[in-house]
Amino acid sequence: MHELNVMLKVIEDVEEVALENNVKRVAAIVLDIGELCSVVPSFMTEYFPLMIENKPLFDDCQLIINRVSGIGRCRNCQTEYNVVENEGYCPSCHGFSKEILSGRDFFIKEIQVTMEEETINERD
Repeated sequence: MHELNVMLKVIEDVEEVALENNVKRVAAIVLDIGELCSVVPSFMTEYFPLMIENKPLFDDCQLIINRVSGIGRCRNCQTEYNVVENEGYCPSCHGFSKEILSGRDFFIKEIQVTMEEETINERD
């Protein structure tokens, strides 16, 4: 369960960006988490309230998680397909050898701030 440490790092990074930009309150943190990433989104959601407890910067802050599909390209027939939905096998030729195109990423996509502030985009 490394999600606790990952969530701590997300909060630290957001605090740093907020401080650098004189942000008074973060309204939402948007994360992109790939299907093939080792981070479990439900654990992130579970830990989030504990991580922001007693931190005024995050009063009423929401955690928004976008799941990024795990897409692969078959090395045999070049078909692109969802790796998770097809249990790793190409739906066209049933081969297992593939190049992963997306779905391994984890990053802070967006930090949304109160109406008085602008939205800050950050890529890790």
